[in-house]
Amino acid sequence: MKTLQPLTLDQANENSKAIFTGIKSEIGMLPNLYATMGVSDKLLGGFLSFTETLKSGEFTAKEYEAIALATSQENGCAYCISAHTTIGKMNGFTEDETLAIRDKTIADEKLNALVKLTSEFIRLKEHPTQETIDNFFEAGYNKSAFAELIGAVALTTITNTIFHNGGFDIDFPKAQNIEQLELV
Repeated sequence: MKTLQPLTLDQANENSKAIFTGIKSEIGMLPNLYATMGVSDKLLGGFLSFTETLKSGEFTAKEYEAIALATSQENGCAYCISAHTTIGKMNGFTEDETLAIRDKTIADEKLNALVKLTSEFIRLKEHPTQETIDNFFEAGYNKSAFAELIGAVALTTITNTIFHNGGFDIDFPKAQNIEQLELV
């Protein structure tokens, strides 16, 4: 049974209503994920604030979307894969590149080092191999980026977990090859 459901504006408390209104005015819609997170205005507000802070850090918009795609792929989240495929393409990725990120075969060596480390954080339960860490630093990333990567993986894992425990539809164009994930 799915515990969390998207809230309508009428169901939301005053703080969530204000956040919903801001999201809708900024991006033109209120994604089901955010409408569901709004069951707690503290969760949604804190999530959005932390996300905004991290997006002003070490990673480019494309790198941030690569992290979100790799995390969502490892966590099997069809909703977030679809959302970040759409956003990734808005930030310059091709469809094929989004698929390559998910498969950890992106041709760009720096992005590949980032994607592989991201995937290992999930797959190896926060204990990536030293070789993968070394490759990340050799690709040109620094310790600030390493720390921010941990934060970005954690934020994306929150949204993945909300979807897995929520009863809502994917309201972005569905990404390729997610059919098997929708059953998760």
